[in-house]
Amino acid sequence: MSQFYFDTENNGRKSFELPGAKPHYNPDRPGQVEHIFLDLWLDIPHQSYQGTCSIRLLPIRSGINRLTLDAVNLKIQSVYVDQIGQNFDYNGEKLFIQLSQPTEIGQHLLIAIAYSVEKPQRGIYFIQPDPHYPHKPTQVWTQGEDEDSRFWFPCFDYPGQLSTSEIRVRVPKDLMAISNGELIDTQEHGEEKIYHWSQKQIHPTYLMTLAVGDFAEIYDQWQDKPVTYYVERRRKDDALRSMGKTPRMMEFLSTRYGYAYPFPKYAQVCVDDFIFGGMENTSTTLLTDRCLLDERAALDNRNTESLVVHELAHQWFGDLLVIKHWSHAWIKEGMASYSEVMWTEHEYGDQEAAYYRLLEARSYLSEDSDRYRRPMVTHVYREAIELYDRHIYEKGSCVYHMIRAELGEELFWRAIQTFVADNAHKTVETVDLLRAIEKATGRNLAFLFDQYVYRGGHPEFKIAYSWDGDANLAKLTVTQTQADKNNTKDLFDLKIPIGFGYTQPGQPVQLKTFTVRVNEPEQSFYFPLAEKPQFVSFDVGNNFLKTVTLEYSVPELKAQLESDPNPISRIYAAVALAKKGGLEATMALSNALKNDSFWGVRVEVAKQLGEIKLDQAFDGLVAGLEDDSPYVRRSVVEALANIKTYDSYKAVKKLLKNGDPSYYVEAAASRSLGCIASVSLGEKPREEKVIKLLKSVLEERSGWNEVVRSGAVGGLAELKTSEAALNLLLEYSQLGVPQPLRLATIRALGKISVGQNPTNLERILARLSELAKETFFLTQVAVVVSLGQMETPKAIGILRSLADQAVDGRVRRYAEEEISRVQKNVGTDKALRQMREELDQIKQENQELKSRLSDLEAKYSSQ
Repeated sequence: MSQFYFDTENNGRKSFELPGAKPHYNPDRPGQVEHIFLDLWLDIPHQSYQGTCSIRLLPIRSGINRLTLDAVNLKIQSVYVDQIGQNFDYNGEKLFIQLSQPTEIGQHLLIAIAYSVEKPQRGIYFIQPDPHYPHKPTQVWTQGEDEDSRFWFPCFDYPGQLSTSEIRVRVPKDLMAISNGELIDTQEHGEEKIYHWSQKQIHPTYLMTLAVGDFAEIYDQWQDKPVTYYVERRRKDDALRSMGKTPRMMEFLSTRYGYAYPFPKYAQVCVDDFIFGGMENTSTTLLTDRCLLDERAALDNRNTESLVVHELAHQWFGDLLVIKHWSHAWIKEGMASYSEVMWTEHEYGDQEAAYYRLLEARSYLSEDSDRYRRPMVTHVYREAIELYDRHIYEKGSCVYHMIRAELGEELFWRAIQTFVADNAHKTVETVDLLRAIEKATGRNLAFLFDQYVYRGGHPEFKIAYSWDGDANLAKLTVTQTQADKNNTKDLFDLKIPIGFGYTQPGQPVQLKTFTVRVNEPEQSFYFPLAEKPQFVSFDVGNNFLKTVTLEYSVPELKAQLESDPNPISRIYAAVALAKKGGLEATMALSNALKNDSFWGVRVEVAKQLGEIKLDQAFDGLVAGLEDDSPYVRRSVVEALANIKTYDSYKAVKKLLKNGDPSYYVEAAASRSLGCIASVSLGEKPREEKVIKLLKSVLEERSGWNEVVRSGAVGGLAELKTSEAALNLLLEYSQLGVPQPLRLATIRALGKISVGQNPTNLERILARLSELAKETFFLTQVAVVVSLGQMETPKAIGILRSLADQAVDGRVRRYAEEEISRVQKNVGTDKALRQMREELDQIKQENQELKSRLSDLEAKYSSQ
């Protein structure tokens, strides 16, 4: 599963375990579920269906006289066991079947439950046109992970039960139905058509799926297996552009995992209003239709490619190997996320893969520092869906990479292939991965798992370097800043390679590498060298998940930025140089923005130039607007928002008016223009010009997924005191506005609220209160994010109602977290905001003085 399209941010690390969290275990097993057969009749106009769920159960022991199934908000009409009616009780969440004959070992039970569902809230979703969105397609689709299958059929709904399955479904004949496994029969009955699908390999209930719609069917193939893409007919041309690498990915992953793609077909179905990025249902992945790319979006959007390989990787890690309990979800989500790295490495090269890993690490680090810290494996939570966070996705990916770095290429793949082969069509826990590693390689990596998997956190290193020219001795002092000297429980014990770099014109960089054990709060290491190195590289290859602060002098940082072969090391040097500030650092970063061979480094250098409070930083940045890479141009535009001068205003305004091949660059220009105008150029006439320009973007630049117009909304939100900007945002938060743009606007209402007068603040609260009543998951998440940015206690009431009443557990959790955030924000009153504005003005004046002084120093030194 990929959570691509929603996320929240928070400030202040809190406990992962919210009130009401408790240990969760799989229930006792009454027996082995061998087969599930759903026979359904959909009534799509009335958002309802009826049918029968048949379960073949092999009892695990004799004498069981009652079975308990998960079944939420279903209308249970009858229960038969072996064609004999049974007494049952149903409380709306659990179905209790009183067996007329106790179980006997070896004697199967065939349980047949007749039931119906009307207007389901979870598990199965009916998508239809309505007066606000008359062009919305008619679709029905399901979503089972984590524990939502119980909302659309009665079952033993936990991942430890694996069975084969069948789905036979009656739908209008102008629609098609796609499900797991193979299509074994179709029949037409008047205006309806019956599809019968059979999944012959065992899998858990959460991976059973159904998708119904008027889809275009695009055929592809891998070896002798069909690969099919299902999209709305109007999106047919986008299907191959977005998913066409799938057969190559299947070949790549089959080779890497040492196990050929295990199911009879692979289908990808793009559906409307999907609540995740994608879901890896066995042999039939569901994807959000927002992943479909047009030609322009494909210029600088690899998110779809990553999404496709992520869900495909789950066909092995998650579907072939099934986690036994949700607490071990990192095994599958971490590998699926790491498969994004692996594919990037295969398709685009080592530097791209290294940068991808850095971005994954940062995603986890943000959650760890701003939201909560937790062990990757924990069974204490309120709802299992809470576990699906950056700790199991991005940190999980980083852990797999550390295993690879520790074992080396040959042993790592041998271990992974052993893990897959030994556990195919079985359930697994974290210990099974450790056992497979030891079996395949003889290595015991418990030390790594103890530090990174079974406890929270990561090392935070501060690195100082000095050179003793008399003794030809390099000194490196490594401090673990996350650990208190009087309390070593947070210390990490790692063997880290240190490289000393030597450069000569026209020659490859030479690295002399030593490996040291870092296991104390502070350690100094001494290295005898023949001559002074040009730079020092801590953690050569950057394989460990960590944070690093480099305390080197400017010459060493400049040399590292210019010459270190690893892009992440060059990025660390750029960050350290920006903290140094000054003209020399600015020039070094400007040169790197022009000359570094890898776009990822140029992206990061642009960010750092935007942090330097010198006017000369603008000169270095603005040249980057001509960079061939749209990723770099986007980063430059975003960095210019930090400079907030008339020159940066003109540069961004020109770009926005002229346009850019990239949707994302244009969107960034809109946001940056609003940001610049809000601070330095806030006089009324210019603000009105910016609003007029952003309004023209809203009126004229509708396009793929509303990326550009969402950027304009973000720009308006920066104009926090403007009633005109607010009026536009309120207009675009209405029903009927395209969903991606509407969601962006809802989020923007919270941002603009902090500068509005009391009357306008009440307007915003009234709108958000109204929006909070809508049931669509993504709308509720957008409302929560918006409210969390506000600085009024009145936001807490709306959040509390969502925390108490929302159907989805993620919304409830996000709302509770944002209540704490608002409580902190409430202390930020007008006086404090005024102090902030005055401080910004002082910083601006100080920047001008420093820039003049740097110019004078440069002139003096050149004479």
